[in-house]
Amino acid sequence: MKDSASTPRSPYKALMFASRAQHITEVIQPALAEGRVVLCDRFTDSTEAYQGGGRKLGSEPVLALHRILCHGLQPDLTILMDSDVAASVERARRRNKADSAKNGRAKHDENRFEQESRAFFGRVRSAYLAIAKREPQRVVVVDARGTPEQTHKLIAEVVRRKLKLSAKTS
Repeated sequence: MKDSASTPRSPYKALMFASRAQHITEVIQPALAEGRVVLCDRFTDSTEAYQGGGRKLGSEPVLALHRILCHGLQPDLTILMDSDVAASVERARRRNKADSAKNGRAKHDENRFEQESRAFFGRVRSAYLAIAKREPQRVVVVDARGTPEQTHKLIAEVVRRKLKLSAKTS
């Protein structure tokens, strides 16, 4: 039996973390040192959910790489936009098809994650929710089943509370 460090995806996972470590060193840490707010689209939680949960590699290998290569740096706030798995996959596929048509690529140019099964995305969602349960002080789950405007309003309120802003200043 192979351990997760010897799976074919390990070099890819290591490259993702090497890139993330470089981004932390060159972009995130200097910005934080200047007192700026840093927003990231994805970070280690995504890797833990997709690789650890979706690909069944487990959380520990991902978290171990994070501790070593990213020195344990964690966001102050993570917003988890939770939605129905089937609706999320369908929305991503529609978006990808529209982008493909607009950019002149083949109509079915879906990335490899969008080609995964609903079971895969169910495991990813479960992993994200487990992270939120494990770290409730950092991860806020927002119900993203509504309209984009409703979801934006919920996210804006979470950020307002975190930054201690009044409704007038946001």
